[in-house]
Amino acid sequence: MREEIPQLAVIGCGYWGQNLVRNFHELSALEAICDVDEARLQELATTYGTFATSRLEDVFKMPKVKAVAIAAPAAQHFELAKKSMLAGKDVFVEKPLSLRVEEGMELVEIADKHQRILMVGHLLQYHPAILELRRLIQEGELGRIQYIYSSRLNWGKLRTEENILWSFAPHDISAILYLLGEEPDSVVAQADSYLNHHVCDTTLTSLTFPSGVKAHIFVSWLHPFKEQKLVVVGDREMAVFDDTEVDRKLVVYPHRIDWVGRVPVARKAEGTVVPIGKNEPLRLECQHFLEAVRDRKRPRTDGKNGLQVLQILQACEESIRTKGHPLEIRTSSEAYYIHPTAVVDQPSEIGQGTRVWHFSHIMANSSVGKNCILGQNVHIAAGVRIGNNVKIQNNVSVYSGVELEDDVFCGPSMVFTNVINPRSHVNRKHEYLPTLVKRGASLGANSTIVCGVNVGQCAFVAAGAVVTHDVPDYALVMGVPARQAGWMCQCGVRLEMSGNKGICSSCGETYWLTREGLQRQAYARSA
Repeated sequence: MREEIPQLAVIGCGYWGQNLVRNFHELSALEAICDVDEARLQELATTYGTFATSRLEDVFKMPKVKAVAIAAPAAQHFELAKKSMLAGKDVFVEKPLSLRVEEGMELVEIADKHQRILMVGHLLQYHPAILELRRLIQEGELGRIQYIYSSRLNWGKLRTEENILWSFAPHDISAILYLLGEEPDSVVAQADSYLNHHVCDTTLTSLTFPSGVKAHIFVSWLHPFKEQKLVVVGDREMAVFDDTEVDRKLVVYPHRIDWVGRVPVARKAEGTVVPIGKNEPLRLECQHFLEAVRDRKRPRTDGKNGLQVLQILQACEESIRTKGHPLEIRTSSEAYYIHPTAVVDQPSEIGQGTRVWHFSHIMANSSVGKNCILGQNVHIAAGVRIGNNVKIQNNVSVYSGVELEDDVFCGPSMVFTNVINPRSHVNRKHEYLPTLVKRGASLGANSTIVCGVNVGQCAFVAAGAVVTHDVPDYALVMGVPARQAGWMCQCGVRLEMSGNKGICSSCGETYWLTREGLQRQAYARSA
C-alpha cells in the first residue's frame, strides 16, 4: 500500500469485532470505535489509543472517517450498513450481508447509486490456502473437479438472532463459489433443531452446479471439537484444506482408481503438503478493503458477491421449510432476482433490478420492465406488458390484454378482468378487451378494473372500488360502481380545489382544470 491510508471506525467491538480493531490499528487505519458496551469501549480505547463512542452519529460526523467496518450482530447489518453509506461512508460488513435478500439488494443498489465501496467479510476468499487451492484448480493440477465436501463444526458459540446456516455456512458457500468460479443451479438442505425449536443447530446442504460438480456443506455448533475442513475431489488428485492445522493446512493426495477385471480398486498414496503463506487471512482482508477504499476499486467480495451467498442461503432456508425439497437457484449474476419458488416461462423479458417473490408466475411472451416488484402469488399472463418501476402487491393476477405503464401501483388482491361476459363452457379468448393503466396510476387494495377501460395518468382508484368506465388523468374514484370524488396530485395527496385551480398541500404542485381535463401548471400554460 502507498502511504495514504484511509481512516475508519469499527462498529461493534465484541468477540470478532476486537480482531478487526486490532488489525486496522496495526494497519494504521483505526480512527474510532463504536459499541454499546461502555466497559468494553473504554478498555479498547485505552489499549489502542483511539476515540471511542456509543453513538453512531458521532462516527458519521467525523470528517477523517472515510469508511466503517461493521461487526455487530447479523440482524443489525442491514440498518447499520444502509445508514453508513447514506452518511457518505464506505462499508466493510461482516458476513452475512444481511438476513433478507431484499435488504441485500437494497444495499447493493445504494452502493451503486452513491458510488460507495461495499465489501462483505467472506474471509476464506483471502486465506492463503484457499488462494493456492484455487490456483491448483484453475491450472488443472487436480484434473476435472467432481465433488467438494466441507465441514464447519464446533461447540458453541450459540446464537439466537440467526441459525447455524446463516452463522457458519456463508464461509463455505463463499469459498466454494470462489474455487469453482460458477454458481449453483439447485440446492437441497435439511436441518435439525435440538436446543430451540425455531433455531437450527445443524444443517446439511447439497449444491449442484451446471458443470456437474456437487458440493456438500455440513455445519453444526453442537460438535465435541472444532473441525474446519474442505475437501476437493478431482479425477487426478484430491486436496484437503484443514484450517485447524498449523503446518499441514493444505495437502494434496494423488489417490487413484484402477479398474481391475472391470471392478474399481482404490489406490491410496501419501499426501504432499502444499506450502502457503503465513499471513493472517484477516489482515489480508482488512488490507484489501483499505486498498479498495483508497483506489476506488471494486473489492473481491463486493456487495454483489455477498448477495449471491445471501440468495443461496435463502434458497437453503426455503428447502428446509419444505422438508428438503430441491429448489432451483437464480442468483445475482442475473440482472433481476427471481425467488426460488417463483416460475418464469420462456421466452419472457424481465428488466434489470426487478424482483419476483414467492410463488409468483410469469407466463411466456410477457414483458416486465426494470426495477419492478412482484409480490407473493402474483400471476402475469401471456402477452402482458408491464413498464418500469411497477409495484404489484400480493395476490394479483394481470390477465392477457392488460398493459401497465411506468410507475403503476397495484394494491393487494386487486382484480383485472379481460372478458365482459365470461362463461366456463364458452371460449371467448377472441373477445378479450384491452385495459390500459397509464403512468403513475394507483389501484387500491381489492379494487376491480373491468376490462376495456383506460385508467388515466396518476389517477387514484380507492380500495374496493369497481371501475366500469374510463378514469381521467389525476382523478380520484371510489365506490361501486366507481364515481369520481375529487382530484389527486401526482405525489398521491388529494388536491384542495378552488374553482379551476388546485394546490397540493404536500408538495405544493399547482394544477388547472381545462377543457382537456386536469393538468399540471407547466402543461396547462401551454394548453
